[in-house]
Amino acid sequence: MASYRRTLYVGVTSSLARRVQQHKTKTQPDSFTARYNVNNLVHYEVFGDVRDAIEREKQIKAWRRSKKIDLIESTNPEWKDLSLDLDW
Repeated sequence: MASYRRTLYVGVTSSLARRVQQHKTKTQPDSFTARYNVNNLVHYEVFGDVRDAIEREKQIKAWRRSKKIDLIESTNPEWKDLSLDLDW
């Protein structure tokens, strides 16, 4: 997830649609994502096993910012909100 100013957030969820909606509606108003208006889905990956997803989350979180940006721009160079194109 990213904000308009490109503040980044990395997370894992069992329901992408639900989690994106929570970010967009700021259901947790005191959270990091609500405070920094992080509500655009700019990259996501799908895993069959939650353990693999958690491992990938940890890997990405450990990266420096520039590597995270490279990952996003490798598939989404315009930083489009991908949630707008998904058929929920």
